[in-house]
Amino acid sequence: MLTTNEIDKRNSAWDDWRWQLANSVTTIEELKVHIKVSPEEEEAFHQVSKRYGFRVTPYYLSLINKEDRNDPVRLQAIPDIQELHDFFHVEQLPSFHQSAVDSENPLWKEGRTDVSCIVHRYPDRVLFHLTSFCATYCRHCSRKVRAGQGSIATHRTQIDEGIAYIAERPEIRDVLLSGGDPLTLPDSKLEYVLSRLRQIPHIQIIRIGTRTPVTMPQRITPEFCQMVKKYHPIWINTHFNHPKEITPEAKTAIERLLEAGVPVGNQSVLLKGINDTVEVMKELVHQLLIARVRPYYLYHADLVRGAEHFRTSIDVGMHIIENLRGHTTGFAVPQYVICTPLGKTPLNPNYVIATGPGYIVLRNYEWRTWKDPDTLLI
Repeated sequence: MLTTNEIDKRNSAWDDWRWQLANSVTTIEELKVHIKVSPEEEEAFHQVSKRYGFRVTPYYLSLINKEDRNDPVRLQAIPDIQELHDFFHVEQLPSFHQSAVDSENPLWKEGRTDVSCIVHRYPDRVLFHLTSFCATYCRHCSRKVRAGQGSIATHRTQIDEGIAYIAERPEIRDVLLSGGDPLTLPDSKLEYVLSRLRQIPHIQIIRIGTRTPVTMPQRITPEFCQMVKKYHPIWINTHFNHPKEITPEAKTAIERLLEAGVPVGNQSVLLKGINDTVEVMKELVHQLLIARVRPYYLYHADLVRGAEHFRTSIDVGMHIIENLRGHTTGFAVPQYVICTPLGKTPLNPNYVIATGPGYIVLRNYEWRTWKDPDTLLI
């Protein structure tokens, strides 16, 4: 196997997303061709791989600084022995959290339906699960126990059942195509789903959740963009966690989507040692705006077995939001949220200092206060 340094990245093979998938690194032997792996890391790889899947595209692997053991891309892509540690002593957690840690995202359990590919957690929207496969298996993923497990792609029969479920419920106006990563599927299968959904009168918007602009931007081809244009309004949310991931290739992918009329938002996860500082997060949201990607969510990392070492305190996230609000462009500030059994719950600094008969006391980002009349209290 060629190393990433030996591959001419300008050739057609490197730029073909199918080549990226076919040549993804999945074993320790392949990984050692690309980066230096210590004996301790090799042993950790073998132990972790018994429980969790491993896959990384040549492109995403090429972003790693091979001299830096704490490189933010490396931490997201390469197995770590900490994935086998029980940081939270699961048996001591409440029963809901025990089951959440041992399985997948809690929202999946709350919204489970009789149709295996549909999650219906909120009244007017559903998640449509199209595949369990991703181009890269992120070490922090809330669904890591499912990565590469079972059926790779949802069968046509299941897809038809999912479409029938949606068609029978006029209250559903918004469909999120998810996985895994739906953009690991060929255009033909995606178009089948999009075209069928667009035949349902009450479906107003279709969203696609994908990390391919980050881990395999070659997937955003002109052909894909031309196909998507036929089924607007289509929205895409992607998942940049660190400024290093916003490369020229990623920017090209985003530009193609925007030119096709597809708005692009970003959902980051707050990860210890990767983006848990004001400086890194501010640089990330600034680079996203330059690329014309709207920062949407900053997720507090879920309670997921194998990803506990990425989890920060809520105070860390609140500190970041506190130091973004007022210190940068307003729409650069993502909504900080935590997933609970009740759904996504916003976490915000408190800007209300006091209230009284006919007034409210507010503070700004500099902690300057203002007493304002509150007509509702008069």
